[in-house]
Amino acid sequence: MHNLGQAASWQGVAHSYTESVEKDHGRIELRRCWAFSQLECLSNPQQWPDLKMFGVIEVERTLEGKTSLERRFYLGSIAAEAETLAHAVRAHWSIENCLHWSLDVSLNDDQMRARARNAGANLALVRRLVLNLFRLDTSARKGGIRTRRILAASSDAYRQALLGLTEI
Repeated sequence: MHNLGQAASWQGVAHSYTESVEKDHGRIELRRCWAFSQLECLSNPQQWPDLKMFGVIEVERTLEGKTSLERRFYLGSIAAEAETLAHAVRAHWSIENCLHWSLDVSLNDDQMRARARNAGANLALVRRLVLNLFRLDTSARKGGIRTRRILAASSDAYRQALLGLTEI
């Protein structure tokens, strides 16, 4: 169960543990999570106000016969419960991945090369605003965000409707 090498040294330390296995897209992911409430082992834990736990999440991925291992460490103000930590981390990355995938696929975000002063940050803000406008669009038009982007670029009426200036 606890087949992380360090897990043996954690036997005497109070902690919670959870693991899950996912098989999707041709890969197998084994996720292990440990959560600890004993903060004395940290160097200077009082530097983090409201610190209640630290945790370790290990992800072992097997794809096409190759296995990789990634280990991340977390500090938190939530209860030291492994299931809660594992869920919070997965939820965060799910939202993050969904947003970045949408920005890249729909708005070609990875192709943007603005480098002057604040141009990159300003354009990123505008792209997120546009993405949200497309998602809020309730018109009967068919198609995804990419189609709506093309419509907005080519139709004054659609563009004005997206901005709430007129109805389609």
